Amino acid sequence: MSTRWPAEAPGEEGGLMLLRLIALTGAVGLAFLLDDPARHTTATTPLGRPLRAGLRLALAVPLVALWWAAVLLVVPESARPPLGPVTLEAAATAVAAVALASAAVRFSDRAEVGKGAALWLVGAAVLTVLVPARWGLSTLPGQPWWEETQLRWAAVLAVTLAATALCTPEPLRRRSR
Repeated sequence: MSTRWPAEAPGEEGGLMLLRLIALTGAVGLAFLLDDPARHTTATTPLGRPLRAGLRLALAVPLVALWWAAVLLVVPESARPPLGPVTLEAAATAVAAVALASAAVRFSDRAEVGKGAALWLVGAAVLTVLVPARWGLSTLPGQPWWEETQLRWAAVLAVTLAATALCTPEPLRRRSR
């Protein structure tokens, strides 16, 4: 398998599919962002989980943004889809990975939650490909429901941002009587 573009660059549809796969690959990497093998020892530190997770995100977000910009620059202009919508899709996929990892940290005692979050993310990506383009998230720019799909991607981004915010705080402790 080659990492170079073929001699004749694919069209806009091929570029979009390739960028979607690259975005999914990056999001799978982000699913491991909240893995903490020392989770049970760091739970007693004065810094809460929101601050620890926020620091990890603060370090990762600029690097991911630079990585995505480099990916977009490498795509030949003839194969480049509309950059705004494809970046929205990539952002929603990345935030979905972090939301799944945040939920796994909040609702389980496992220290390394990335593998499960990555599997759920890939499962969701496969599911989006199976849904018909008219109602799904994998339409192409030339199709008549392209604008509705971008609204659905914006909704995915908003919901996953809210889920991340809700799952980041420490769970409430039950009072012992």
